[in-house]
Amino acid sequence: MPAPLNVRTFHREDRDQLTDLVNAHVAAVVPGAGVSVNTVLSSLERQPDEFVLDPWVAERTTLVVEHRHRIVAAAHLLRYRDDLDTGDDYRDTGHVQWSLHLPADPDEDTPDEGAAAADLLLSACLAQLDRWQVRARHADGQLPSPGVYGVPAPWPHVRAALERAGFVHTGHTEILLLARLVDLPAPRSAVPVPGLTVHRTLGPLGTRLTARVGTEELAHVELDTSLDRPERHARTGGTADLADFALAPDAHPELFPWLLGRARAWLELCGTERVTACATPDEEEDLALLGAVGFQELTRTARGWEHRPG
Repeated sequence: MPAPLNVRTFHREDRDQLTDLVNAHVAAVVPGAGVSVNTVLSSLERQPDEFVLDPWVAERTTLVVEHRHRIVAAAHLLRYRDDLDTGDDYRDTGHVQWSLHLPADPDEDTPDEGAAAADLLLSACLAQLDRWQVRARHADGQLPSPGVYGVPAPWPHVRAALERAGFVHTGHTEILLLARLVDLPAPRSAVPVPGLTVHRTLGPLGTRLTARVGTEELAHVELDTSLDRPERHARTGGTADLADFALAPDAHPELFPWLLGRARAWLELCGTERVTACATPDEEEDLALLGAVGFQELTRTARGWEHRPG
């Protein structure tokens, strides 16, 4: 008789196996990425980066599925408060912030224990959301690692499990892009526009580099270099994010590459090795700009999942 699957709440002694499960899913999305045990444990208690959403959380719980003393599936759940201080979209809702499980081995002619574990886990998640008596139930794949959110394309096993449980993709799709720093335009001394200067300031999302002629702003890029804090990652990643960029209408075609060259010079001083960016499929101009300066599509991720049984 096969060993039974057991679903229960997370125990601290599960931390190493849970981190292995998290990192297996992270590395399938962002090459070489991984987070520390401390990061995983901290993320179960609060999300310091979510300074708007995190204060709205009323309850949290983490469930795991155990098979022969091995953690084969896990999920983290949030219940948002039902009060006027909580945003309308989140008020009195429950979220499966992430749900992970080991996929079937395609080389083994055995029953898909991973799917069975996922189904058991999501059944327990829905039961918990029922006990919380929330008005709506949502799901995501937001792990405590940059670039891992929604349900990424490399997780077809997760998507299939959510769909079997009655979750439907009701949101949008985002494209995650990645560029090696060496593939970005090299810094140039010559300027594409007479009188062009670059100014470095702190922006709302990170370090902002602004291209100006006199007082007129022609373009800017904003760089988030705080993704790889030492306490967050199990190994050095050297990753930054192109958090925002904008060009003036009818900007010189060489302006964006020139500004990215200045950004590259700054990121080299930061020890950065690669840069991420994101866009939606309908942002064709942005995708063309990013593709022309060295960014390549890494994956697509489906954001916004809602439980709609039957």
